[in-house]
Amino acid sequence: MELSPLMKSLGLNYPIFQGGMAWVADGKLAASVSSAGGLGIIGAGNAPGDVVAAEIERAKSLTDRPFGVNVMLLSPYADDVVDVILANKDKVAVVTTGAGNPSKYLSEFKKAQIKVIPVVGSVALARMMERIGADAVIAEGMESGGHIGKLTTMALVPQVVDAVEIPVIAAGGIGDGRGLAAAFMLGAQGVQMGTRFLVAKESKIHPNYKKAVLRAKDASTMVTGEYAGHPSRVLKNKMAKDYIKLEKEEALQPEPDFAKLEEMGSGSLRRAVIDGDPDTGSFMAGEISGMVHEEQPAAEILAEVAEQAEKLLTGGR
Repeated sequence: MELSPLMKSLGLNYPIFQGGMAWVADGKLAASVSSAGGLGIIGAGNAPGDVVAAEIERAKSLTDRPFGVNVMLLSPYADDVVDVILANKDKVAVVTTGAGNPSKYLSEFKKAQIKVIPVVGSVALARMMERIGADAVIAEGMESGGHIGKLTTMALVPQVVDAVEIPVIAAGGIGDGRGLAAAFMLGAQGVQMGTRFLVAKESKIHPNYKKAVLRAKDASTMVTGEYAGHPSRVLKNKMAKDYIKLEKEEALQPEPDFAKLEEMGSGSLRRAVIDGDPDTGSFMAGEISGMVHEEQPAAEILAEVAEQAEKLLTGGR
C-alpha cells in the first residue's frame, strides 16, 4: 500500500491511527498499535499531567516506534498535559487535539518538532486549523463513538479535502478495509479508528464493555446530550436512556437545569471502562459496533484492515 508523505514521515506501515479514547487509550494499547505499524495514540482525556507522563513512559518502554497523545483542550489539566508532552518531545511524535482550539500551544509544539493534527467536525474548523499551522486534520463524522459533530463522514471528508491543502485523515464509521478504501476515494490520506480497537486484546476496558460492543447490532447506539449541546454517541443501556429522558424533561422547562445531567454523567465513562457497570456506565462506541465480531490483537486488526483495503483498491489482485 502506497503511503503519503505524511504517513511516511511518521514511520508508519499502515495509514491507520488508533483513536485517542479517554480512559481507554493507554500506553499499552498505543504501543501495541505503533509496534504493529499504525499510529498508537494515548488519550489524555481529563487525566492530570503525571498520569499522562506515566503512560508516555509506559508506551516508550514497550515500543521504539512513533506514537502520539490526544489532548482534550477543555480539560482543566490541558496546560499540564501539554507541558508533559513538551518535556517528552523525544518520545511523542504527534499530538492530536479535540474540544477546542490548539493555537496557543502550536508554536511550542512546532519548536519541539511535534506534529499537530486536530480533530475537526466542520469545514470552517478545518480551515481555521490550516491557518494556524496544523500539519493535518482528522475529519470525524457523527458515526463515531463519544463526542460527535453534525455531519456524516461521507459528507464531511470530501468537503474538508476540497477546502484545505494539508493532509486529511478520515474518522467516524470506519472499522474495516472497506472503510479505509472508501476514505482514500474521498481524498483522505488515511483513517483513524476507535471502536475497532475497543476490543483489541491489548485494550484494558472491562470485559462487560467488550461484550457490549461484540453483541451490538446496527441500531445499538444512541446519541445523548443533544439538548444540552454536547452530543455523544454511546451504546444503548439504562444510563443512556435515563439521561435522554432527563434532558428532554429539562429542555421543556423555562429555565433548564442541565447541572442535573452533569451529575448523572459524572464518572460514567470510568464506570464503563473500569467497572463494566451495565446500568450506570457510559459505553461510548461508534455505529460500526455492529461490524465488530471478535476480540483480536491490534497487529491482526491492522493487517486485516490493510489487506482488505489493498485488495479492493487493486481490483482484487
